[in-house]
Amino acid sequence: MKRIIHILELIILISISSNLSAQNSRAYIREAIEKWGECRNVAITKTNGDLALYGRNGCANAGCPANLSKAIRELNDDNKYIDDIQLTEEGSWLILFENNGFRWHDIPYSLEQKIRKFNNDSEVITSVTFNDAGDWVVVTTNYISSSDERIQNLLKEGMNKHGGLLTVCLTDDALVAVFEKGYRFFGDVPSSLKTAIEQTKLNVFRLKIAGSSWFFANKKGNYQYNM
Repeated sequence: MKRIIHILELIILISISSNLSAQNSRAYIREAIEKWGECRNVAITKTNGDLALYGRNGCANAGCPANLSKAIRELNDDNKYIDDIQLTEEGSWLILFENNGFRWHDIPYSLEQKIRKFNNDSEVITSVTFNDAGDWVVVTTNYISSSDERIQNLLKEGMNKHGGLLTVCLTDDALVAVFEKGYRFFGDVPSSLKTAIEQTKLNVFRLKIAGSSWFFANKKGNYQYNM
């Protein structure tokens, strides 16, 4: 009985530690964003660190996987423009940089194969998103590809109603699709995000969610967030 109680105490301590770590990393990038006065993109998680991008190579990150931080430093040292970073709760990540440059760790194999095919076909990728369940979406200038026919159909329905697909955010709990003239929400999407994105005057190009926290921005680095 004492052993069970001890295990439960350890689980609680780990959970508290993770929550404190997430709060600290979120506070760090909030302070950076407020200091910059702009932010063109973020990667936010509930437990696995957060980061923010601005300007050409400005980056602030805290609590992220060491191999991701190392990859970001190397790309910055080479003066490579980082366009987007995806980071999951279990530590899988992908960096989109320059003209279809990619670095990744532990992404779904089918997603890796699709990215390689688009690159071989000289198809410009504008948005990539994936979660820890193996779901993914890739948006290019000419095509939309996903891991699941149901996701594909939802996106096609959205395009028929709202025009071209600009970007998608896919987490373990939610999916938000941003179109030229509207949005579609699926799963556990924060109500505050729905309200903000339907009222914003920004032309949303990047959007990220982590639990009840969210961020979106246009191409110029104008942003709104609740973190």
